[in-house]
Amino acid sequence: MSLTTFSTERAGARVGRDTDLPTKVTAPSLLQKKLLRQPITAVTAYDYASARLVDEAGLDVVLVGDSLAMVMQGHENTLAVTMDEMLLYTRGVRRALRRALLVADMPFGSYQTDEREGVANAVRFVKEAGAEAVKLEGGRERKELVRRVVDAEIPVMGHLGLTPQSVHRMGGYKVQGKTMEAIDELRTDALALEDAGCFALVLEGVPRELARIVTEELTIPTIGIGAGPDCDGQILVLHDMMNMAFSNRAKFVRQYADVSGLMREALAEYRRDVEARTFPSDAESYHLSREMRELMGVQAEVVG
Repeated sequence: MSLTTFSTERAGARVGRDTDLPTKVTAPSLLQKKLLRQPITAVTAYDYASARLVDEAGLDVVLVGDSLAMVMQGHENTLAVTMDEMLLYTRGVRRALRRALLVADMPFGSYQTDEREGVANAVRFVKEAGAEAVKLEGGRERKELVRRVVDAEIPVMGHLGLTPQSVHRMGGYKVQGKTMEAIDELRTDALALEDAGCFALVLEGVPRELARIVTEELTIPTIGIGAGPDCDGQILVLHDMMNMAFSNRAKFVRQYADVSGLMREALAEYRRDVEARTFPSDAESYHLSREMRELMGVQAEVVG
């Protein structure tokens, strides 16, 4: 176990001026950002520590994405993660957030087969894990489900374009919306999701030009990932941007830090120190009191 604890005092950890940050990001406040042309910042997180750092950095949205199946569990795609696993990860993230909006990904199989089950699972995310919104993939075929989840007082974020839960139908992770037919389909789907009540829409793996058209056509904000700079906001997988994904980066990923390199270096140094018996030092050790040492006939270690 670790005796290290997170400080309850968080005000000093913020990046930038606290007075510039709203006290809490909500689904309606994201719409306001679109109206004011203020970019929305979003990233994935899957555990307390990373989510807390994201929140303290002042980002707007934290998504507990089903991408955790790949970057946290080592699967080759997102399909294997279960509802119970998603709830577990979401609970940890919930405890870390104070400002950011918490959105939970509905995993594959939790809403595709039965709309009643889909609504019930969305309720579980809010009731059991503290999510403030859910995200689901698909277009017009999800319109009634979106309506029913919204009717249950749960905000819904849509997801179009390269939808990872459809990886087998798409034949892999490929850019979508490159033909006139596909463009028309995506535009129609986007408007249908907005009409159904989605408060925001993720556009993944689509041409920049198409993302700009959809962004201009919708009154709800678009959040892009591999969709160019003209969306109302951007989202990245945390492990991708920090070089912790153990895979080749997609074209749209910008690496902001080499966390894996830092961790390898630190762990190698730790191993060397342990093997050389330079860790722990006397200063990093606990000691008996002088009286107890005398009673037991134990000499204090001499620090060389």
